[in-house]
Amino acid sequence: MAENETLECITEHERILQEIESTDTACVGPTLRSIYDDQPNAHKRFMEKLDARIRNHDREIEKMCNFHHQGFVDAITELLKVRADAEKLMGQVTDTDRRLQEAGREVTAQTEEVIRCRIQQRNMATTVEKLQLCIPVLEMYSKLKEQLESKRVSQYRFCQIMAENLPRLREEIKEISMSDLKDFLESIRKHSDKVGETAMRQAQQHRTFNSAVAKQSSIGHYTKPVYSLNGQTHTQNGLMINDDTGDEEEADEEILTAQDLVDFSPVYRCLHIYTVLGDRETFENYYRKQRKKQARLVLQPQANMHETVEGYRRYFNQIVGFFVVEDHILHATRGLVTRAFTDELWNMALSKIIAVLRTHSSYCDDPDLVLELKNLIVIFADTLQGYGFLVNRLFDLLFEVRDQYNETLLKKWALVFRWIFELDNYSPIPVETEEEYKLVVSRFPFHDAEIEKQDFPKKLPMSQSVPQIYTQVKELIYASLKFSESLHRSSTEIDDMLRKSTNLLLTRTLSSCLQNLIKKPHIGLTELVQIIINTTHLEQACKYLEEFITNITNVSPETVHTTRLYGLATFKDARHAAEGEIYTKLNQKIDEFIQLADYEWGMAESDGRASGYLMDLINFLRSTFQVFTHLPGKVAQTACMSACKHLSTSLMQMLLDTELKQISMGAIQQFNLDVIQCELFASSEPVPGFQGDTLQLAFIDLRQLLDLFMVWDWSTYLADYGQPTNKYLRVNPATALALLEKMKDTSKKNNIFSQFRKNDRDKQKLIETVVKQLRSLVNGMSS
Repeated sequence: MAENETLECITEHERILQEIESTDTACVGPTLRSIYDDQPNAHKRFMEKLDARIRNHDREIEKMCNFHHQGFVDAITELLKVRADAEKLMGQVTDTDRRLQEAGREVTAQTEEVIRCRIQQRNMATTVEKLQLCIPVLEMYSKLKEQLESKRVSQYRFCQIMAENLPRLREEIKEISMSDLKDFLESIRKHSDKVGETAMRQAQQHRTFNSAVAKQSSIGHYTKPVYSLNGQTHTQNGLMINDDTGDEEEADEEILTAQDLVDFSPVYRCLHIYTVLGDRETFENYYRKQRKKQARLVLQPQANMHETVEGYRRYFNQIVGFFVVEDHILHATRGLVTRAFTDELWNMALSKIIAVLRTHSSYCDDPDLVLELKNLIVIFADTLQGYGFLVNRLFDLLFEVRDQYNETLLKKWALVFRWIFELDNYSPIPVETEEEYKLVVSRFPFHDAEIEKQDFPKKLPMSQSVPQIYTQVKELIYASLKFSESLHRSSTEIDDMLRKSTNLLLTRTLSSCLQNLIKKPHIGLTELVQIIINTTHLEQACKYLEEFITNITNVSPETVHTTRLYGLATFKDARHAAEGEIYTKLNQKIDEFIQLADYEWGMAESDGRASGYLMDLINFLRSTFQVFTHLPGKVAQTACMSACKHLSTSLMQMLLDTELKQISMGAIQQFNLDVIQCELFASSEPVPGFQGDTLQLAFIDLRQLLDLFMVWDWSTYLADYGQPTNKYLRVNPATALALLEKMKDTSKKNNIFSQFRKNDRDKQKLIETVVKQLRSLVNGMSS
């Protein structure tokens, strides 16, 4: 059975193929439809059959082309000749089409005029039809009026009854209509947020989906409106709301007005009744007074409105709904409200709105919420601007909100920067492969010809925080750009906003984070060196940030008044702070080693080798300065000179310490061995770049002082004192006096029998003589 069906299917497909090949293309549709109406998988088998037939035709075409190749070439040659004529003909066709369109414009305009006339005729016919229904009543009214004028009915009792009851009926009608109006006002107050929500959604759609909204506007009618004055609706105190709210997607596609959402008939009816009864002014005053009260209620925000975007949205919806209704009343009635009245209400509302937004936005510390608030304010302003209200002050307010947004961004990015610095290992970035290298340079603009020539694996000079910081700065620029959108500002103004925001990030947030990082106790010398290197690369990357801003705003950097980035100063200040911290920590480390010094100040003679603490200190300095060679500029030289000067000063203070009362010559010799090691370290060029013995000069004061005592060359010192050629020019008399008195005390105490030895007595006398002369010099200097 299956085989028979297959054979039948194949035969049917053959028939269909023959029919397709032999019939006109206009009749192919029904033939192809029969394939899909057949068995479930018949179309797949037909496609296979069709492919096979196509391959057969291709082979036949190929054979025919080979046979008629020369003819084909001749035909192409003829076709090229025809091409020029075809182009001329195309020009003529285009010209004809243009003339036809020009000729058709007048026809189109006349057609539109005919359509408008037909609509007017239809409206007139409808009006006539309604008036014909009223003719009997009008005729009766006319007859009654004639009878009243001729005083033919006044004597009848029913006329007297009517005369007595009509005033009461008028008052009842007024009361009933006023009751309906009050219900309407109560209802519109409760449901104005729905009106405002719809109006704001329309404004948002107009901005975001302008083409779609324009297309919908051109349709002119709607198949399924959400709110309607006809169809399935129900009345809630005069406000007509649709019962069917299930299909929200279709609802969003409709363009609705206040008239679609609200049944204004109570207003129209009450206005008409009061006008007919000659009391229109009373009605107008009452309506305006009630709407002013409702405006004040609408403008009162909820206490926690600033906590969620929904709070702001509800606030804006109510205000928009209120003024959309007033705008409709303004245009739909004649004088119930005036433009002056609505403008007065709007100016009062605008001042209150701005005060509320200024207060509540200041409480917000979430940049995402501030951004959503900005978008709501823009939609709010665009919506009311579409109804003719002036909203310039709202856009001015957005500049204040922008400042608040920037502050929240800076707080958020401060946490981001601190986290990046906290996780950084402050070591050069290792790259093992070409892919890793490309990944790093894609995030940070790094270019170094020497490093690019190196083989993998290799290291980039900056640490991992540098590309992360650079990326985060770009992220803030993007975040700032989001706020600048839809503010109706020029590209130049937006470019200026982005640059100012970036400057604040660099000069305040990043600068503060760097300064705090540098002062942290756990940041050692190695980390400080890496921070200096990092800030150098970040400073060089500022020009790429400027190019980045230029690219996203399309504003030329040569434009007048373009704000420049101040990152240069930020990173220089951070680098100077890091350099100062290096000098401080280096000196602190030197002090820690010096605190380990344990001199025996009364020793008879030296140990013959330098002290252990000093050798450890020199080894530390040597290894530290090897790391400093990566520092840019003359930071390494300055650090080395600062360290040597601090070491020299600390050693000098150790000798002159007031708590140290006695020093022996042996201690001086031991101290001299330590200073010699310091001089050898200075002469070994621990940091390249020093000229001559510049670094050794840091110890020149110590050297001359120790030489003076080691050689005991007081005669030369005193004879040449004050002369520029003095061998001991850097020895201050007060310093020499202080150290000599420590040795004099030692000589008196430790040499009990020195008075019996002539040499010792002579030495003691010499010391006393030198002390007197030094005191004389010191007193002369002080006077």
